[in-house]
Order: sequence, then structure tokens, then C-alpha cells
Amino acid sequence: MESGDANRTVLLDPVMLRLAGYFRGLQVCEVGCGEGRFCRMLAERGADVIGVDPTRALISEAGRKDPAGRYLVGGAESIPVLDGSFDLVISYLVLIDVADYHAAIREMARIAKSGGRVLVANINSFCTTSGQAWVKNDEGCYLHVAVDGYFEEKAEVVSWAGIRIVNYHRPFGAYVRAFLDSGLRLTYFEEPAPSADDLATAPQMAEAVRVPFFHCMQWRKES
Repeated sequence: MESGDANRTVLLDPVMLRLAGYFRGLQVCEVGCGEGRFCRMLAERGADVIGVDPTRALISEAGRKDPAGRYLVGGAESIPVLDGSFDLVISYLVLIDVADYHAAIREMARIAKSGGRVLVANINSFCTTSGQAWVKNDEGCYLHVAVDGYFEEKAEVVSWAGIRIVNYHRPFGAYVRAFLDSGLRLTYFEEPAPSADDLATAPQMAEAVRVPFFHCMQWRKES
């Protein structure tokens, strides 16, 4: 992340920050905060943020980078905070890493205040049916995204930045039903695409014009 991930900085950060809205005094919990990058961005804009992550090394790094911040060790399936504590709960490219996404979504709904929001960025499900979404020719040109076994929920070991991790594929409808079953109401949906200006500064994002790999959703807790 320190070297920059254009998927976040170009595509997702602008949408997530815009949806987060007015920051001053906003009570926020980021579930799966990692080393705290997005928590720091929100805090710099005036939000009161708690970051939660199950990986102690990442929480330690978050505290080192942000000594004034608040970071807790905890999994998305059992978030160690009180019911109805937050105006905004954020899940930023985390659900794909969580084994029990039903429990994680119930927990995010639980810790949101009445009238509060749950803001989610996730990978589109048609891009997660295999460990390598793009099919390339012998010259390395991107041909198309392969989709197969879409309705089968499954785990897959993938490599990213030299790290082997477990990602989970689920059909998009399974995520949506889990949010609806948690009593949340969808208020916004977007699949970010790079603009011409974005491509001028991040030409590596050219394939994102062809296929939307990510989406952002905003859900509201009404009671």
C-alpha cells in the first residue's frame, strides 16, 4: 500500500470519501482496517475513527503510524464494540477476505446507530470465480474476463504483492440478501470507472474502462 494501489487511490478512495460525507465529529468504525491507511485519511478530515482488524501485526503498524489513533484487534465476525455506537461503519475491500460474511454483515449492522450507515467497497463477484480473472493471449494482451462456477460459494488461495491469501467468491446476490436480512436498506450503488484524466496519470488502469472490477454500496440502518 505504501507504493500506491491505483485501484484504491484512483477508483475507490474518491467514491468512499464522497459517500462518507461530512467528517467533523463523525463516529466511524472501519472493519478490517489493515495498517490504518483509510482510518488516517478519515481522521485527517475530522472524523472520530476506530479501526478493527484481526491481524495483530497490522494493528501494531497502524498504531505506530498513527499513535493518536484507536485500533483494536478483532475479527469482522465479532467486532469488539458496543451496539449502536457509530454513525458510519466501513468495510473497504474486506468482505472478500471474511469466511463468515453473514456474521460480518450482521455485526456491521449491529454496531451502526439507528439512522447510521454501512459503507462497503468490494470486488464484483463476476471477477472472483477464479484466482485470475483476465484471460490473456500469448503476447500478454488482455482478452476477456472468464466467469465460471458463478453460483458456487468457494475459497481460493491467491497471491497479491508477494503474499498468499485466501479470498472467497460468492454470487453478488448472496451479499445483497445478507445485507437485507440484517435490516439494512440500500441507498446508493456505484461501479467506479476511471476518467480520461485518471488514465492520463494512471495508464495501468486502462482495463478498468472495459470491465468494472469493484463496486461501492451505501446501506442505512433505519431502526
